[in-house]
Amino acid sequence: MKAALGKLPWLWISVVTFIMDRVSKLWFDTNLEMYQQISVIPDIFSWTRLYNKGAAFGFLADESGWQRWFFALIALAVSTVLVVWLKRLKSHETWVAIALALVLGGALGNLYDRILLGHVIDFVLVHWKDQWYYPAFNLADTAICIGAFMLIIDMFKGSKTKGSAAVGENK
Repeated sequence: MKAALGKLPWLWISVVTFIMDRVSKLWFDTNLEMYQQISVIPDIFSWTRLYNKGAAFGFLADESGWQRWFFALIALAVSTVLVVWLKRLKSHETWVAIALALVLGGALGNLYDRILLGHVIDFVLVHWKDQWYYPAFNLADTAICIGAFMLIIDMFKGSKTKGSAAVGENK
């Protein structure tokens, strides 16, 4: 039975990620005014409250509203693929399972906002003084990036191991 589940038990990471994302977004949405900034590290890091109707970096945010459902559909498709991928993982693929679970939790957190609110709530603002601003983001975005980075590391780790094995076979 355990083999049939693959790494689905790691979905608890997705659930925790989703809950932390929802709670943090609710707190900032309730306690900050739109565009308000609270400096955490002066000239570098602030809390804020912004709504993003687009995708990463505000991509397509100025469109008429069709992008809400387009990005929701993409998030649903990606989430389905991630669950299937998790289910098919082998017992030794824990690193990949954690990465996928983080991406899934983040995708579901932003999907929730997109479907129910029509926008994603962002609240982390990294900047240099008032001269440069990185686009605001949230915990869901952070989980997605960490999970994606873990998958990239795994990809390089896997190719190095396979390359080493191939070299060893030629000896």
